[in-house]
Amino acid sequence: MTDPVARAQALADDLLFPAATEVDLKGEVPSSHFDALAAEGFYGLAAPQEAGGPGVDLPTIVGVLEALAGGCLSTMFTWVQHHGLVAGLSATDRADLRERYLPALLKGELKAGAAFAAVIPTPPRLRAERVEGGYLLDGEAPFVSGWGVIDLLQLCARDGDTVISAAVDAVAAEGVEVQPLDLVAAQGTSTVHLGFTRYFVADERVYGKTPHAEFVAGNTFPSRLNGCAPLGLAARATRLIDDLGKADVAAGIRAEIDAVRGRLDAGLADPPSLPPARAAGAELAFRAAGALVAANGSTSVLGGRHPQRLVREATFLLVAASRPEIKTGLLELFSRS
Repeated sequence: MTDPVARAQALADDLLFPAATEVDLKGEVPSSHFDALAAEGFYGLAAPQEAGGPGVDLPTIVGVLEALAGGCLSTMFTWVQHHGLVAGLSATDRADLRERYLPALLKGELKAGAAFAAVIPTPPRLRAERVEGGYLLDGEAPFVSGWGVIDLLQLCARDGDTVISAAVDAVAAEGVEVQPLDLVAAQGTSTVHLGFTRYFVADERVYGKTPHAEFVAGNTFPSRLNGCAPLGLAARATRLIDDLGKADVAAGIRAEIDAVRGRLDAGLADPPSLPPARAAGAELAFRAAGALVAANGSTSVLGGRHPQRLVREATFLLVAASRPEIKTGLLELFSRS
């Protein structure tokens, strides 16, 4: 198969989904899952052709992300963090950093995580202070996934109204406190809380300096992609509902998935409409997982079964990569119900 979406769906169906309950129970993604993603070339998905990537279009990226999310959320959520640094290094004018890291990142020989959300609110949760030779960081990155799996971390902090973006080693170091988190679902993401106290980032690791307003505006595309995981989960729940002989229920949910996907795509040209679309996708995933539990019956609540896992993962996705306006939209949807 040459179609990336078809390859991703086959990988999800043949490898990720059959192992998803074991990953959930153990709280650990096998390294072979990430090796399989690398073998398919999916670690370079976000890179344009001129940077050595495939240069795929939006529907292809969306299709791959949705397929993998419906296979194993822990695997997909850990892997997808990688692409922030790939995109950043693909666009940077720091040729030395691009040449040093990007080829290995595209092949999956180096794996990356992301810690940028702390710079979006004002005041920021992670601050940078200019010093000789670099920056000192103070604050926190509340949720960083892939710790112990990733080699590099896309780390962003605010110096006044400027966002400083750096590629740092994802290891414990002086000035960094690592606290593992116990999650309700997707424990296999190996998510930690990072606390920073006078943590030094050298200029040689900084690949971007962006005005805060421009940085926030540039997150429209990543926010659209963050809407893929709920739809992928909803699609998997729908397939399982279909297997239980509830074709009419499955058809109704599929129609809603298509409608929300259209709203998410439209949000790229109309950013204020994106948070309500994100909220609609998260609510739909939660409702689809609940429908699977109801269709399957009492065995849904047993450990090691897909329905209860998908409900917990849908709960995780209600708040993952969220923003205050998405929370508001979700509360409005739930209160209408």
